[in-house]
Amino acid sequence: MFHGRIAVAALLVLGAAGTAGAQSLMPWGASDYWDVMIDPTLGNGCLIQSAFEDGSVVRIGLDATKGTGYVTAFNEAWGDIEEGKLYPIRFDLDGEAFEGEARGMYLDGVPGADVVFDNVDFFMSIAERQTMTMYHDGAEVMAIDLTGTMAGLAAVLECQDEQG
Repeated sequence: MFHGRIAVAALLVLGAAGTAGAQSLMPWGASDYWDVMIDPTLGNGCLIQSAFEDGSVVRIGLDATKGTGYVTAFNEAWGDIEEGKLYPIRFDLDGEAFEGEARGMYLDGVPGADVVFDNVDFFMSIAERQTMTMYHDGAEVMAIDLTGTMAGLAAVLECQDEQG
């Protein structure tokens, strides 16, 4: 398992993107393996972000403008993603499957996928699980270790409470 703040910091220097595109994230704190940030473009929505061994940078957060949550991931290896295109995906959280759609996007030329959800059970399932695997067309796209996610998402809720 590798969660790297150095890689995340390098990505933030280049610029950051959430569901709305490029913006500057504001640091709020850190929790275990995650950095806790505030996204001003999403109504000061709070999020956690970390880098992983497979090259993925993952964000899990809240869009305060819409009252929704999101999981966004970027990875250099995903070169064939089309900006704005919707992709059917499946999340597997320790054997429990969730279906959804991911919107293709880019962060400073790095391809990514943004999944928006309004299901509180999904948000809590992420916090309570050990591994999150994302599939597209039956093929594994990303598998990450969720160690520390419970504390990280608790920090997101605390951060969000402070935002008003």
